[in-house]
Amino acid sequence: MSKIDLDEFHLDPRIAADSDEICDLTLCQARLHHDARYPWLLLIPRRAGVSELFDLAPSDRAVLAEEIAAAGQVLKDVTRCDKINVGTLGNVVSQLHVHVTARFEDDPAWPRAAWGYGQPHQYDQAARDALLQVLRNRLRSA
Repeated sequence: MSKIDLDEFHLDPRIAADSDEICDLTLCQARLHHDARYPWLLLIPRRAGVSELFDLAPSDRAVLAEEIAAAGQVLKDVTRCDKINVGTLGNVVSQLHVHVTARFEDDPAWPRAAWGYGQPHQYDQAARDALLQVLRNRLRSA
C-alpha cells in the first residue's frame, strides 16, 4: 500500500460524535470515548480508506503497535486499572480504529467485554477536561 496524504484522512462522524480529541500521535489520532464507566481511548490511523489492519503498510502497522502499547501503558498508569483491553471491531464503524479500554474488576461489565454493555455514562465536564489534559500531556511525551 502506498503512503496516503494525511489531507485525505477524514474522521468518521460517528467516532467524532462519541469521543473527544486528545492529540495526534505519529500515525493515529487519539480520542477519549464519552463513556465514563470505562476510561476508553480510540486510536484512529490517519490514513484514508483503511478499514482493516492489513490495509495499512507494514511500516504503519509497526507504528500502530507501538502507539497501542504506549496508549495502554499511559491509560494503565493514569487510571490504575486492573486490565487493559485492546480491540478492533469495526462492525458499526468500518474506519479502522483501535479501542484501548481500562477495565476494573468492579466495573459494570467485568469480566465480560465492555462493548455494548448497558448505557453509557457521560463524564462530568470538569472530570473529562482534567482527564483529557492528563492524557494529552502523557501521550505526547510517551
